[in-house]
Amino acid sequence: MDRRIMGVETEFGVHYSHPGSRPLTPEEVARYLFRPVVEWGRSSNVFVSNGSRLYLDVGSHPEFATAECTTLDELVAVDKAGERLMQGLIDRATRRMAADGFTGTIYLYKNNADSAGNSYGSHENYLLNRRTEFRRLSEALIPFLITRQLISGAGKTLAARPDDEEHPGAARTDAHFAFSQRADHVMEGISSATTRSRPIINTRDEPHADAAEYRRLHVIVGDSNMSETTQLVRFGATDLMLRMIEAGTPLGDHQLAKPILAIRQVSHDLTGTAALELRNGSQRSALSLQRHYLGQATAFVQRHGAHHDRVPAVLDLWERTLDAVESGDYSGIDTEIDWAIKHRFLSRYAAKNGLDWGAPRLAQLDMSYHDITPGRGLFSLLQARGAAARFLDDAAIEDAVDHAPPTTRAVLRSRFIRAARDAGQAYSVDWTHLKLNDRPLHAISIKDPFQTRSDRLDTLLASLPTGGASSVHPV
Repeated sequence: MDRRIMGVETEFGVHYSHPGSRPLTPEEVARYLFRPVVEWGRSSNVFVSNGSRLYLDVGSHPEFATAECTTLDELVAVDKAGERLMQGLIDRATRRMAADGFTGTIYLYKNNADSAGNSYGSHENYLLNRRTEFRRLSEALIPFLITRQLISGAGKTLAARPDDEEHPGAARTDAHFAFSQRADHVMEGISSATTRSRPIINTRDEPHADAAEYRRLHVIVGDSNMSETTQLVRFGATDLMLRMIEAGTPLGDHQLAKPILAIRQVSHDLTGTAALELRNGSQRSALSLQRHYLGQATAFVQRHGAHHDRVPAVLDLWERTLDAVESGDYSGIDTEIDWAIKHRFLSRYAAKNGLDWGAPRLAQLDMSYHDITPGRGLFSLLQARGAAARFLDDAAIEDAVDHAPPTTRAVLRSRFIRAARDAGQAYSVDWTHLKLNDRPLHAISIKDPFQTRSDRLDTLLASLPTGGASSVHPV
């Protein structure tokens, strides 16, 4: 595909600190957070005016699903805009709670695991041509996704623990630092479930487009990233893999004998050299597999050219990260890759204070890294000090808060939502349909995710009165 629709769904962890105040459950906090959403959209599941979806997921996890994007800049900007929208919910909920006598502090964490061992996800969506054979795609992609944590893991401190009886030998039992937060919670390679079994790839085929032409790849194994540059290589490298698979590029037989054992082994081995058993009886390390995929991608780009201007940066950061893992010297990436940024800060803090990786204080700082509140979360403080690199600027993210990506049908959804609200009209919206509730026969179907203009929508919007409700975000 010359252009690809991409998106990411992020679930946020909720915590309420309440010294001197009555405790609130996550469900109660979530109700405060989403009260303005319900007041604005009459539901806790709404599409906001930048074309994205904001809702409460299972377990009272606030979730933000980006509007459809075709470029890495769009995708990262809209995902970051989601953090700002969530912060707006925190600010409004804090004021309402204070009026009700609750003076504690709300924390939203863009991470993948809480202190009780619960996991929540960061799910990627990639639109594929229907002609792409799914079995071949999954066989080629799963070894890449299992080892991708070397270049895009969020990093995690782990205390010493007893042997894992369910997965013996899958992970170290001493206190240590791991590449991934999500890896230990994945249970299957491929499945139609998302919460019950947590597969690497979800097979539920909901393309939100013409099903005769497209299918949607739903990847649920990734870590939630705070770093823009980590997101760049995470999404960019995966897109390159998909382009090679779609083009029929031979990537070799690297199917793993025990994928779930392997994903844990990779996460807990910072050297990247642990031997992973393949189905064909051979062994490869995570580093060698990633080197192989990088080499294939580099050769592919040399043959076919870069399909967007960020490809050189993706390949460069991919290579430098593998070099850093191989050498054990992270200084060349420790402002760009989440796990390395976190490792640098925590290892220095531990050395200064005589702590090992299992220290509770390090676990607290690990959690703080993912706190989305500016000026309070560790990542935001590091970024403000120049210790976390960027490739976007604040203006691009602020624009993404209010405006849809201009290259996809999200612009039509955004126009419709704003106009319907300005006219005070009740409406219904999903990924493919736009409908004024009092004009059901004029519902507009937009099956082409690349569509950015619609004469039918122009005609419908021209018929609307003005001067109704506010079209701004509910935050």
